Amino acid sequence: MTRSLSAAISGIDAAQAMLDNIGNNIANVNTTGYQDTTVQFSDLLYQQVSSAGAPQTGSTGGVNPIFVGTGVRVSGSSVSFTQGTNVQTGSPTDVAIQGNGFLIADQNGQTFYTRAGNLKLDANGQLVTQTGALVQGWSPNASGTISTTGPTGPLSIPQGQAANPQATANITMGGNLPVWNGVGTPPSITATTTAYDSLGNQIPITITYTGTANTADSWGVQVTTPTPGSTTGATTTLGSGTITFDPTTGQMTSTTSMTLNGFPSGYSLPSSYKMNLDYPAAGTPAAVTQFSGSSTIAVSSQDGYSSGSLQNFTIGSDGTISGTYSNGRTQSLGQIALAIFSNPQGLTKVGNLDYQTTLNSGTPQIGMAGTGGRGQLLGGSLESSNVDLGTELTNLIVAQNAYQADTKVVSTSSTVLQALVQMA
Repeated sequence: MTRSLSAAISGIDAAQAMLDNIGNNIANVNTTGYQDTTVQFSDLLYQQVSSAGAPQTGSTGGVNPIFVGTGVRVSGSSVSFTQGTNVQTGSPTDVAIQGNGFLIADQNGQTFYTRAGNLKLDANGQLVTQTGALVQGWSPNASGTISTTGPTGPLSIPQGQAANPQATANITMGGNLPVWNGVGTPPSITATTTAYDSLGNQIPITITYTGTANTADSWGVQVTTPTPGSTTGATTTLGSGTITFDPTTGQMTSTTSMTLNGFPSGYSLPSSYKMNLDYPAAGTPAAVTQFSGSSTIAVSSQDGYSSGSLQNFTIGSDGTISGTYSNGRTQSLGQIALAIFSNPQGLTKVGNLDYQTTLNSGTPQIGMAGTGGRGQLLGGSLESSNVDLGTELTNLIVAQNAYQADTKVVSTSSTVLQALVQMA
């Protein structure tokens, strides 16, 4: 009789554990990055009433063993790492993991792993989780290059960070010059651009194309800049030369770069500094041509820029954090690392949506998002809880029925015991 009581009590405990788990899942149905958990059960030891008997040829058949169970226990728990729904938030610090992997965070010397990407910046510009753990990744070196083969560390995105200026080294031309047949008054066409010195100061540049007198398909080129401090509008010539075109194809017959030097004092450039006036290869889509029609000659690009301050940033699919500056430049500020495990079910939940490694989880395999089986990152989005509310409510009914049935066993056993006592 006591056996039925103990078995029923173990069933009540097991049903309560199931109810506790279901309650936790339902409570976290709106928790960002939460993964649904389930509990598993196994039966307890059995008491053998009689052992099996072998069949005796010609006399009797074999008999099966008789045993009585003693109840149930919680044998384990598992986490469902199925993908939750990704929801766009528009916040630059939010990131969702699309596929396998965990963000890595360090807090007070302890390493945690999480799929909750509702990150934020602290007062020092460090990228942190909601509990202040430092998100790990790779930062650029002094030259701005990010190496993902070295150790990871905290990531910082200092607001208002300044990007250094860069002096212009190359000015590239593009467009079309009208056909010049060498007859009449030579045409003169100008194109302008703004170059930069090493401190980011602007250098106005004027490129003048003048048809060569009495020579068809030939243009003289002169590059000038205003002389700083001049009160008469004086200019300084930085370079001059000649370009020619094939009269049948309209393509340049030479695309050699023109060297620009001799910048006047007043710009933060050494006296030996040189720029290049470049022409794309003839026949390419960007090449300068001489076709009939109006002029479209213009500077297609120049590689200098002024200093700028950080305006905003985005997180790319590979975890790269790209900052956009007020000067229009984009610069890599860091790269978020992802970890995967040979047995993610072996991780232990420690609260705050964090996991830690165990002896059975395996060591973290850290690398770049989108490589080695790791998922990609989706910036400006969050992964919702993957709890299926319909499934949980169904399981709730199952657990309730099991609990009530076990209490009925206890009640029945108690009634039988009372009848036995009354017989005495």
